[in-house]
Amino acid sequence: MQDASSSPTPVESAPLLGIDLGTTNSLIAVWQDGKAQLIANAVGEVLTPSVVSVDEDGSILVGSAARARLTTHPHRTAAAFKRFMGSDKRFELGEHRFTPEELSALVLGSLKQDAEAYLGCPVSEAVISVPAYFSDEQRKRTVFAAELAGLKVQRLINEPTAAAMAYGLHEQKFERTLVFDLGGGTFDVTVLEYALPLIEVHASTGDNYLGGEDFTDALLKACLSDWQLTLESLEPQALASLHDAIEQLKRDIGEGSLTLTWNGDGQAREWLLDQARLQSIWAPLLARVRTPIEQALRDARLSPRELDSLVLVGGATRMPQIQQLVAKLFGRLPYRHLDPDTIVALGAASQAACKARDAAIDELILTDVCPYTLGVASSRGEEVSGAFTPIIERNTVIPTSRVQRFYSTHPEQKVVRIAVYQGERPWVRDNILVDSFEIPLQPTGQVQSLDVRFSYDINGLLEVDVTFLETGHKHSHSIDRSPTGLDSEARQASHERLARLKIHPRDALPNRTLLARLERAWMQSLGDERDLIGSWLDAFNAVLAGQQAAEISRQRLQLSQALDELRY
Repeated sequence: MQDASSSPTPVESAPLLGIDLGTTNSLIAVWQDGKAQLIANAVGEVLTPSVVSVDEDGSILVGSAARARLTTHPHRTAAAFKRFMGSDKRFELGEHRFTPEELSALVLGSLKQDAEAYLGCPVSEAVISVPAYFSDEQRKRTVFAAELAGLKVQRLINEPTAAAMAYGLHEQKFERTLVFDLGGGTFDVTVLEYALPLIEVHASTGDNYLGGEDFTDALLKACLSDWQLTLESLEPQALASLHDAIEQLKRDIGEGSLTLTWNGDGQAREWLLDQARLQSIWAPLLARVRTPIEQALRDARLSPRELDSLVLVGGATRMPQIQQLVAKLFGRLPYRHLDPDTIVALGAASQAACKARDAAIDELILTDVCPYTLGVASSRGEEVSGAFTPIIERNTVIPTSRVQRFYSTHPEQKVVRIAVYQGERPWVRDNILVDSFEIPLQPTGQVQSLDVRFSYDINGLLEVDVTFLETGHKHSHSIDRSPTGLDSEARQASHERLARLKIHPRDALPNRTLLARLERAWMQSLGDERDLIGSWLDAFNAVLAGQQAAEISRQRLQLSQALDELRY
């Protein structure tokens, strides 16, 4: 066709859960007693590392215990798999092979168990946050991951929108705000306006492949280059150990110089990192931070000085270099009184309360936008085909309905193919195919005109209505962008694979987590310190063999504090 022109106390009713499924850490919150409350996991922490490991006995470990095994058992452990959601990547852990959504399902299942232990009742529904710039396929796979974990998704809410919701409830202000969301694997920028009870999103954009992990990887590559080593030259365990040390170095970065000492490959090495070298290493990444900010402000038709406030979301915003960049770009300091690690989960739980029409939050109205442009493949004239014609522009407030007129390309044409794409490039080959379908056409001896209407709702349902003006014939096609697009066989295979797994008992996780920490600390230490940690490991194994719960708990607390003091 031719262009015409996103426990205490058991509860009686169904709990209202919000989940932040993150690249680095995940959290779950519940709307209870008129507010959103975070739920702690089996080891008493609200942050559950998004890491999965297969233990030697074949059981699955999730969270802190799995994260500690990244260094000691890299071949049996996976992290940052959210970055591959919607792709064909597979993770081999021991004798098991997992898709990114299956690993995400194990994390969601662990959060679900924590919520059930806290609430004292089964849970089956949740609002789950996703990066604002997640594609159609990534959103589908997130919903499927929840299905595998036994959760029905009430709604997918964009992460910065969830953060904005929690911030708005906390502050009760009337202002224009930019939410700067830099997590472990993704970067989102959202511009919105508070006029409570209305929270209105004006623009949202981002980079799905920019996050704290990239800043760590940049340091790792620079360190290896200075030592004249390559990623391939290190054994997996040594590489995991160096990555762990680099991650700790990143967290310690301040205004001065730092020295990394490492001997994971049997040779003692040092790496000096001063501020000048740090800036040169991170310069390309910091430059990438600017582009989504500029685009979001441009789409919202605002200048930086017209913003009333800045809100930082995501653990990577704790880096001083990020805070300095934001302050320089906007000429003001961002709000820091709300925890950037937890605000998204609290906002997701608040949205769950809205969905359930809880009396304490019933009046709040949240609008969102479509972060991608949606359009169709078209021709421009007789020579140019494969052009992308937008119908719903990015950052259009949803729900929305837009129409565009097209013409058939030939008087004797017998079929019209409608190919729906999302993206921001002028040619469909550079955008993402969402769906396509064909409509039979009765040749009339002349070029026919047709109106293509897109209707897009808050739950991701896209309706495509095609009307042929000369004949009055209408054709409707629904593209459900919220359920998984996997075929039934692939979905069933995932269900069966996870059903066969042996999940490590939740009540034993604190002990298993400490053992993994001790093993990692022993591997990373040397000399007298290694001997000391080895003695702790032997002592704790002996206490476990004694099966005295009180003594196990006492020893676990003492050893955890000792490891904290040694910074392991």
